[in-house]
Amino acid sequence: MAAKAITQDTFDDIINSSDKPVLVDFWASWCGPCRALSPIIEEIANEMPSELAVYKCNVEDEQDLAMRFQVMSIPTLILFKGGKAVHTMVGSAPKARILAELREYL
Repeated sequence: MAAKAITQDTFDDIINSSDKPVLVDFWASWCGPCRALSPIIEEIANEMPSELAVYKCNVEDEQDLAMRFQVMSIPTLILFKGGKAVHTMVGSAPKARILAELREYL
């Protein structure tokens, strides 16, 4: 299951209604580290569909969401559980490190 786009219009419904944790990747097309991280996020989405819902938020299109969660640098990954942000990771990182940080909350 590939990462899906999330928007201001769909955000609250997705975050609050999900029966599993939701990982949101805040990114932009011009961001080199974001492009490097993108295949890792897709792998995580494809490998963990029963444990985690994965979404991507383009900060250029969804500036209000980026401001709402104080995204100052991209890429930023925010994990939501029970409708609340429980963990934030800023910058690109190896898959193993991302998974290690996520597993604490799954």
